[in-house]
Amino acid sequence: MSALIIFALLIALFLTGMPISIALGLTVLTFLFTMTDVPIESVALKLFTGIEKFEIMAIPFFILAGNFLTHGGVARRMIRFASSMVGHWHGGLGLAGVMACALFAAVSGSSPATVVAIGSILLPAMVKQGFPKRFGAGVITTSGALGILIPPSIVMVMYAVATSGQLATGPNGETVTSASVGQLFIAGVIPGLVLASLLGITTWYRAWKNDYPRLPRATWRERGTALAESFWGLFLIVIVIGGIYTGAFTPTEAAAVSAVYAFVVAVFVYKDMRLRDVPKVLLDSASMSAMLLYIITNAVLFSFLMTSENIPQAMASWMVGQGLGWIGFLLLVNILLLLAGNVMEPSSIVLIMAPILFPVAVKLGIDPVHFGILIVVNMEVGMCHPPVGLNLYVASGITKMGITELTVAVWPWLLTMLAFLGVVTYWPPLSLALPRWLGMM
Repeated sequence: MSALIIFALLIALFLTGMPISIALGLTVLTFLFTMTDVPIESVALKLFTGIEKFEIMAIPFFILAGNFLTHGGVARRMIRFASSMVGHWHGGLGLAGVMACALFAAVSGSSPATVVAIGSILLPAMVKQGFPKRFGAGVITTSGALGILIPPSIVMVMYAVATSGQLATGPNGETVTSASVGQLFIAGVIPGLVLASLLGITTWYRAWKNDYPRLPRATWRERGTALAESFWGLFLIVIVIGGIYTGAFTPTEAAAVSAVYAFVVAVFVYKDMRLRDVPKVLLDSASMSAMLLYIITNAVLFSFLMTSENIPQAMASWMVGQGLGWIGFLLLVNILLLLAGNVMEPSSIVLIMAPILFPVAVKLGIDPVHFGILIVVNMEVGMCHPPVGLNLYVASGITKMGITELTVAVWPWLLTMLAFLGVVTYWPPLSLALPRWLGMM
């Protein structure tokens, strides 16, 4: 009954058009003050302690690094390198877009930032070379989603924050802790590369079928030059992933290092950003970080309410009692998250759903790392379909195409992503093999 009241109130507030963060906070406060004896002091304390987690500091630093890289000429050099490598195949610039998105995803951590950085440069070039605008828009909109699967990833940090501190019970009564940011980053490497390859194959097939333009084959000298020009941007991948794996620094420290490195590269190495532009980048990053931290704060309160009412544990016991196995549960989770993606943006979905679904998943024997990657892939799909797909809106601003037209444009790649979601869901080794091989699990 408590769960029904809470979710009914939350949905009612959503339907008024109220911002998600405020709706979460009002739901919690209304329920606590009218239906429980929880003292007001504990609510205030939870508001402050909820965002004291060290991992949360990674979010503003990765946002800052992404903004420096977006404005600092890194994307243009990555596109040139990708074009030199795969531009001579069918749909050359389209394939270069997929590869450039994968490379930029490995340094930015954000899907919208990847779409803006790569799309604003590549889409006009594709149209100029003779590609249909729909084809280019479909490639960039879906490939940009790699920004949250290929590490570093802000959404992975959100999942780790949302489930941290939860001691769920496994199928045999054992205590299972949540996944760490480092485990999630390493686990996202192989799925990210596989999805990038699948999107590339889809791009190549459609280009081959329709005989779209190809670029002249680049010489090895030209490829070496392009690699040298993009080296400083690509080296950030080595710093972040290599630093986390070797234990040189934590994911949060890696985020801070990447922000400083991105600043130095953009201002002093590539010199595509002037010092006078830095304050604006800092202000934009602070504004975006504040928005996300406000959502996190209210989501922490919501998670506190769920825990105090014992709702996740009750749901886990009920599902196990109904004989719902892990196969049926994961199918249900996919449907639920894809439906949520129709009306909410990824950060809010993760912060609301992860604390509720995590104990149930663990009770059914699902690994926390595998479950985290599954949620991230669902968020990728959600960013590419209407009505609130963030990538669609970003791509619409770049291409000047309507959301309906963009929705039609992305379908071939979106179907590829849905098929990949099925593989990730029911083949855990795809996500777990690398962290296990590296001894992180």
